[in-house]
Amino acid sequence: MRIIKHYPRLRFLYIILFTFSILQLACSPRPNIQGKGEAFMQGVWNEDSVAFSNKLNNYTQHHFKITCDSIYIDLETHSKVNFYEDSCYNNGIWKEYAKGVYAVKGDTLFVGATFTHANYKQKISGCYRIGRYDKNFLIKSKTADTLLLESLSDRREIKLSLKEKVTCVQKEL
Repeated sequence: MRIIKHYPRLRFLYIILFTFSILQLACSPRPNIQGKGEAFMQGVWNEDSVAFSNKLNNYTQHHFKITCDSIYIDLETHSKVNFYEDSCYNNGIWKEYAKGVYAVKGDTLFVGATFTHANYKQKISGCYRIGRYDKNFLIKSKTADTLLLESLSDRREIKLSLKEKVTCVQKEL
């Protein structure tokens, strides 16, 4: 009679042990090295001009440096409207920087980055934006030297030209 009484506890113990053994086998640590990223994305990409920029109140030109799964972004904004205090407005032209990682899933480019200073060290105060730069782009077309993106937040197209090819050399994290 005593064995039957303890059987549910023993069964629970076996289930716990089995679960932990499965988790131990299934969850192996990932290597402490950055990802490879997408081969077609590797390089320095510039947006040489923005369509209809002379008719827009503000626009931003993009410069991407992509190496492995890392992305470095330079944003040059031109604005006819002052959104910032006068000391930051800089006659309507200013630069912002971001650093992070990217991923391509199907026809979408996902960028997760943090605004930085020009040296790509994290920015926690100052003019313009701080915090996260999270953007998603539709990859409308791609060739060996041209990448056409459409921002999924404001539907603006970004036509990037490859200025320099980069070879991914993965680094330890």
